Amino acid sequence: MTVCKEGGTSVLALDGRIVFGKESNALREQLKSLISAGMKKIVLDMKSIEHIDGSGLGTLVAAQLDAKAHGASLRLCRLVSQVHKLLEAIAQPSVRRS
Repeated sequence: MTVCKEGGTSVLALDGRIVFGKESNALREQLKSLISAGMKKIVLDMKSIEHIDGSGLGTLVAAQLDAKAHGASLRLCRLVSQVHKLLEAIAQPSVRRS
């Protein structure tokens, strides 16, 4: 994971996996650090993400909520096909119904 700042935006280039354990924890801590530092625009570059599990999705959702609570925005870009399909499936009303 690398961080670069472009204007008022922090871009985190992620790689590998976002799964239960050290990967999710490292991402969570990095995002908390950026939000605590007052960054208001954060972009996660997902181009090199190979796999994401339920814990990884939870990390992204929690980060989005935390960013919003602090007046910041969190965006995802360059989603790989597997991650894009997973996020689309979760957004479907039939999946969200109880």
